[in-house]
Amino acid sequence: MAYGAHHSPTPPPHPDLGLARDCEHCLGWGTVITRDGVHELCDTCQSTTDGDEFLPPSPPYRRSSG
Repeated sequence: MAYGAHHSPTPPPHPDLGLARDCEHCLGWGTVITRDGVHELCDTCQSTTDGDEFLPPSPPYRRSSG
């Protein structure tokens, strides 16, 4: 019987795919997987500039049907 992957206690990071498009390190994904199996933002293409903190995009809001 096959089992699915265990749920992560933290959500995966949300990379800027526009920055990741031509990155050879992460192959355009914007994230890399560490030796511990943790997803992290690619240091090559997702690094911040001007000391700004990287903020992932907010999730889309769902409209109620009422």
